[in-house]
Amino acid sequence: MCGRYALTLPPEAVRAYFGYVDQPNFPPRYNIAPTQPIALMRLEEGRRRFALARWGFLPAFVKDMRDFPLILNARAEGIEAKPSFRAAIRRRRCLVLADGFYEWRRLGKTKQPFLIRRPNRGPIAFAGLWETWHSADGSEMDTACIITCGPNAVMAAIHDRMPVILEPPAFDVWLDPSSPADDVMALLRPAPDHVLELLPVSTTVNAATNEGPDVQEPA
Repeated sequence: MCGRYALTLPPEAVRAYFGYVDQPNFPPRYNIAPTQPIALMRLEEGRRRFALARWGFLPAFVKDMRDFPLILNARAEGIEAKPSFRAAIRRRRCLVLADGFYEWRRLGKTKQPFLIRRPNRGPIAFAGLWETWHSADGSEMDTACIITCGPNAVMAAIHDRMPVILEPPAFDVWLDPSSPADDVMALLRPAPDHVLELLPVSTTVNAATNEGPDVQEPA
């Protein structure tokens, strides 16, 4: 699962990589946690657009969010048939903007956090889904989740899942609702081993209230 991640690069570098038309200005975020607003890219009228959504996907059929579990991740396996995701996987795919994520490996009675990032510290695009949830009082909220798959060899050392990471040549296929389903589903696979590196970091990251560069300090 992916339950904590980071987006720390300058907005200009993120925009250049993802190619959205908007020019948002956002601060570095070193410890993004569930239910917080997260940065997305999605397709609107054929254009790549920046957007914000709550991290915690709510399917349209949910009546009361308090009665529905918090969905941070969606498993890629069989996703097209699952009631919570089958509409979104066809029509509301997005990319979640990141440059690293965290995972924990148990060591005896403790857990060692790791920062997983590109060796060149560049941007990362997680495959995601979004949905606009309508509450009983008529208000609306955009929500999103990250799709996960089995691990590559690098991630297998610490965990049995990883986020689906897409490279720029795949962005248009993933975002476009008219893309053939077989082409879309073929993207839901582990990243090549050379894409990521693991860095053991301080347990400061364990608390979601800790936000700042110190959470990425080497252990």
